[in-house]
Amino acid sequence: MKTVNAIIKPFKLDDVREAISEIGVEGITVSEVKGFGRQKGHTELYRGAEYQVDFLPKVKLEISVNDDTVERLVEAISKAACTGKIGDGKIFVYNLEQAIRIRTGETDSEAL
Repeated sequence: MKTVNAIIKPFKLDDVREAISEIGVEGITVSEVKGFGRQKGHTELYRGAEYQVDFLPKVKLEISVNDDTVERLVEAISKAACTGKIGDGKIFVYNLEQAIRIRTGETDSEAL
């Protein structure tokens, strides 16, 4: 089992959700986060005053899947989240040692 974490632009969330649904992935956790990488923020103007925005709004997706689904999931997220511009995001894949569905007590693959 693997956990896939993806940091994407907020306006791409619906596209990514549709793309992962099409490959049969049912569960996803979404968090609104802030951060920066090479993009390094930007300057904005508010009521005539200029200010620096260091942390940019992003969306963090957490998805746990069986090993045989990981490659298709990564590909679906990559294609759906890509704009071709700086700040498109990153995808991280981690090993998942154990999963437990609290309601039924199912474990591992059955819990996903």
